[in-house]
Amino acid sequence: MQLLLIALAIILVYVVIAHVGKAVELISLIKDEKQRREDSSRTQAFWFAASGVFLGLFIGITIFTEWHKFLTVPASEHGKWIQSLIVVSLVITGVVFVITNFLLFYFAWKYRYRKNRKALYYPENNKLEFIWTIVPTVTFIILIVMGVEKWFKVFSDAPTDAVQIEITGKQFAWHVRYGGPDNELGPRDFTLVNSSNELGVKWTDKSSRDDIIDDDDIVLPVNTPILINIGALDVIHSVYLPDFRLMMDAVPGVPTKFWFRPTITTEKMREIKNDPDFDYELACNQLCGTGHWNMRRVVKIVTEEEYKKWLSEQDSYFETNILAQN
Repeated sequence: MQLLLIALAIILVYVVIAHVGKAVELISLIKDEKQRREDSSRTQAFWFAASGVFLGLFIGITIFTEWHKFLTVPASEHGKWIQSLIVVSLVITGVVFVITNFLLFYFAWKYRYRKNRKALYYPENNKLEFIWTIVPTVTFIILIVMGVEKWFKVFSDAPTDAVQIEITGKQFAWHVRYGGPDNELGPRDFTLVNSSNELGVKWTDKSSRDDIIDDDDIVLPVNTPILINIGALDVIHSVYLPDFRLMMDAVPGVPTKFWFRPTITTEKMREIKNDPDFDYELACNQLCGTGHWNMRRVVKIVTEEEYKKWLSEQDSYFETNILAQN
């Protein structure tokens, strides 16, 4: 009986020792796992932070070398207003972008996993929440006020001496009509639209008799307000003049208009860009169909003398087409 008890005691001790050994082994494995996790976290945090540095350098170099392509010289008075708003918005959002992304990559490195560090429980901070609510709100209000102020300037009434033209989109071309010597566009009536009068111009009205419809380059005088009346014959198009920072949709049945004052002639812009082949262009900024790419017209900004000379050389559409057909 005594031998049996001794044997059972030995077996029990052996079992205890075996379990203790396994426990020590598991603890060792756990410690190794924590070490491996720390090493892995350090590696991942390093490469994440390194990618942030690379991204920052790439963005900085791109902005420095390509900025002149992104914001070209605005060629109109309106363009300067719009560009100033763009620059202010980019500076404000750019500063926020740099700060937040720096903190993102920095915190990923600073607060990587470490086996002997415990996270701080930090549920709320009313002061911080107040700051990051008020500051963006005030900033957005400032940007909105600036935007609304520019909006009313852009869409204010055109000066009474503005040169009047009409641009009408169709698939896939632009009809351009000038007010002629009297600088007054004749009225239109959709009931008059036919194959020989796509615009439905009321030719019986005297103000229509000197209107010029030209399918060649659009010619406009510099430093003169230009009032553009916009329309469409089929689908939604968009009158887009990128160098003048202007765009307005052309919607069937909904006449729209805007005015602008070009400030740089085509020849002067060619000198500024050092590009003898540069031309301003009118493009469609809506995906209006398969021939959308073809809706492009060259816009020539010339001196007032050149414009008057060009205008005097144009024949009215009424004389060369309507009377000729009759």
